[in-house]
Amino acid sequence: MSTFVDSAQLHAKAGDGGAGCVSFRREAHVAKGGPDGGDGGRGGDVWLVADPNQASLLGFRDHPFRRATDGEHGTSKRQHGARGKDITVTVPVGTVVFSREGEQLVDLTGPGDRWLAAEGGLGGAGNARFLSNQRRAPAFAEQGEVGQESWYNLELKLQADVALIGFPNVGKSTLISRVSAARPKIADYPFTTLVPNLGVVRVGTRSGRPGDATEFVMADIPGLIEGAAEGRGLGHDFLRHVERARVLCVLLDLSEMAPLGPEEQLAILLRELGDYQADLLDRPRVVVGSKGDVAAHEMEGVLTISSVTGEGIDQLVAQLAGLVVQVRREEAELLDHSVVVHRPLPDEITVERRGPSNWVVGGRPALRAVRFQDLTDDEALAEIVRRLRALGVDRMLTRAGVRDGDVVNVGPLSFEWWRDEGGAGLDRGDHHRATRRERLARHGRLDLGDSDDNS
Repeated sequence: MSTFVDSAQLHAKAGDGGAGCVSFRREAHVAKGGPDGGDGGRGGDVWLVADPNQASLLGFRDHPFRRATDGEHGTSKRQHGARGKDITVTVPVGTVVFSREGEQLVDLTGPGDRWLAAEGGLGGAGNARFLSNQRRAPAFAEQGEVGQESWYNLELKLQADVALIGFPNVGKSTLISRVSAARPKIADYPFTTLVPNLGVVRVGTRSGRPGDATEFVMADIPGLIEGAAEGRGLGHDFLRHVERARVLCVLLDLSEMAPLGPEEQLAILLRELGDYQADLLDRPRVVVGSKGDVAAHEMEGVLTISSVTGEGIDQLVAQLAGLVVQVRREEAELLDHSVVVHRPLPDEITVERRGPSNWVVGGRPALRAVRFQDLTDDEALAEIVRRLRALGVDRMLTRAGVRDGDVVNVGPLSFEWWRDEGGAGLDRGDHHRATRRERLARHGRLDLGDSDDNS
């Protein structure tokens, strides 16, 4: 079973917020002690962190679920619930996160880069938070917010210094096993390598001075075939690992068993690279003739090597090391990477028509405004009205074309929209068709409708 996995799925579930507490002081010799319900704790977040010690996405293949803990509920005496614990999910450097629909969300290109995959729900406010001169005994509190939950597709793009490019069975695995400690599967038939292999190549250690040594990572990319840029075979799965390589080493089969001549091999390989990503042709590259010990073809101006006899290996490694050092120096001058923290953009409030007389208000701010434990409490409804008006929901509904009598849904809250003579009548979800006067007498008013200052 392969231990290298370069694509996987992640299900991130943040913790739910704890509920606020409804409580009143009940002590001897304290008359009308007042509200003392504490707030609920916030749910834990789920963070993705790029870790250079991770080499693949193997840990997600059979266990894609990652969940943070919930916040605890508030209690009496204004005691707040404990916050849920965050969870840190380590992924290899070079991991790209996509939505289920294929939209790229973040690219964790540097060690320590962090991305908030799921944000914990806010804890609910206890009734002590709603004490005011006009509201002396609030008998309501907020529910905890549900933590975010999402599925993501993860893809790993290797960040090797040198990528070995060539047709199947050209000798890439043999070469990387010769110059590094990597031990890939090697055989005399095509497509022996089905996953990339990495090896660390050390150059210049013979002098005994550590400062003279150069190390670089070489990636053995599985053999490409014509049409790989269009996805033929496993073209896209292989080619994405070439995207971030600093130097390309193109191997051409010089043996009589090669399916094509070296010139035609080179033309096809460069065409596939260019079709997949045009700037790959601008990368520094070294073209090498492989299998020099059994060569049946010659190519002028191209270094010939043999991984079996060692011919040309030292010269090739030195040339690659020089290019890698040069590119690293140029990159260091252009960019000094620092840890980047990626956060999702804030949710916007949306108004969507779901039927001839039915509207849905969405977006996290609007849903947060109505997360009360008791939607039948008049004071809680008054607080909801204040919050929705402050968010501009009334104006958004008016611009969207809402009419008198239409049902508006905001999370668990449903109400009927009215714009005449002093406000909107509330329908608590039972959709009774009582007269407006009876409804207002029974439930009060939800003043989200037009007034002179909101027209």
